[in-house]
Amino acid sequence: MNADDDIRALVERAAAGIAAGIEAGPGPVRGRRLRPAGLAGRVAPWLAAAGALMLAAVALEQTFTSLPSLVLLLAPVAPLLPVAAAWSRRTDPAWELLASVPRFGLGLLLRRTLAALAAVIPLLAVAGWATGHAPALWLLPGLAFTAASLALGGLTGVDRAALGLAAAWAGFVIVPSLATARLPGVLAAGAWPGWAAAVVALVAVAVVRTAAFNRETP
Repeated sequence: MNADDDIRALVERAAAGIAAGIEAGPGPVRGRRLRPAGLAGRVAPWLAAAGALMLAAVALEQTFTSLPSLVLLLAPVAPLLPVAAAWSRRTDPAWELLASVPRFGLGLLLRRTLAALAAVIPLLAVAGWATGHAPALWLLPGLAFTAASLALGGLTGVDRAALGLAAAWAGFVIVPSLATARLPGVLAAGAWPGWAAAVVALVAVAVVRTAAFNRETP
């Protein structure tokens, strides 16, 4: 037997061993439903929560007309739930892998944030249309708070910044507004230029802090 015959025999034995292992192994699993996997499946519940929040705000605003607009009060913080989930190591199954690649940073953060906004803004638009509020009054505050969470994210982590901003808005604006049955001046019809300026300024701060997002956030 020459060398070629030895190699051929080795290959045949290996093939036979693999075939035997396949036959002895477990068969395919049948009847198992696929579950949502990856980041999208983990962010989806937070998107649903934001949608339910705005739906409840519309219903309550139309039912209790003596209350200040709940749609306007909640619109600034509604995008923060999915934004926090989109950039959290606790909800991202690929966090360690992403943290090790060069493209990890502000670019990825902005893409995820835009994806979250693309899902939330239509919900806000429906809520604003149903209650008759001008688009600037529900869109610009939401964009400003989202930009603020990115600007602060390099210091505290985007998820913590988003949740902290939501808690601060609830404590200092939503609760007092409901207690006094009046909308604050920051949500008045003439306040939109200030919100627009805040969006531009906060986005600029987030871009300047690009280096902070190139490191793993807390």
